[in-house]
Amino acid sequence: MSNYVIILVASILAGATNAIAGGGTLITFPALVWVGINPLSANITNTVALWTGSVTGAWAFKERLYQTKELLRFLTLPSLLGGILGAYLLMITPHKVFDFIVPFLVLFATVVLALNDRINKFNLIDDRNKKNKSLVAVFILQFLTSLYGGYFAAGIGILMLATLGIAGITDIHTANGIKNVLSLFINITSGLVLIFSGKVVWVYAFILMLGFALGGYLGAMISQRFDGRKVKNFVVLWGFILAVMFWVRKV
Repeated sequence: MSNYVIILVASILAGATNAIAGGGTLITFPALVWVGINPLSANITNTVALWTGSVTGAWAFKERLYQTKELLRFLTLPSLLGGILGAYLLMITPHKVFDFIVPFLVLFATVVLALNDRINKFNLIDDRNKKNKSLVAVFILQFLTSLYGGYFAAGIGILMLATLGIAGITDIHTANGIKNVLSLFINITSGLVLIFSGKVVWVYAFILMLGFALGGYLGAMISQRFDGRKVKNFVVLWGFILAVMFWVRKV
């Protein structure tokens, strides 16, 4: 019973973290390993359960999503494709290559997010060719983020917020709403692939689903009560912490 409580509390905290910034997997993944699940099964079980937090997190931001329908539709395809391919890679390849690049990836995304106001000055000028190039870059970045998300979900929130900054979404609350919807696409597609891996520990998966759902909604609602700049500063700080945690984990 104590193991179930540990996983529930960890998943609530992780769901809230994912709704605001991303990186909640770094809370639930070690918790699953702590209660005795092998790392591969822990990663797969965690990924299969993540979708509920994306649903409730996106719902809490629903009023901010109406004005970004076109961008959401544009980024749906790379999110779906990346999630499927990432989950497939998880089942057939070792973690070593991804483990090596993840700290640098998260650190780079955090720096981009921190500087996105300056970056947007170059991306939002009234030039159709440059706008089209920016959209192509955003499409590719979202695919790569989704690919990584299907493989190992921790940190995709930071990566997507950075990508959305390049796309011109400067309001952190609006960006968080889009991020949660796109995370849903990634998590559902990758989860459906991983269901057939035979490595899902279902009793913990269902507990994770409940915790992610509660945490996702609470985190999204609470974050909107704070000034957008403060939320962004928290996300940037958390991104640097994530990069260090990934590095320590790799070493």
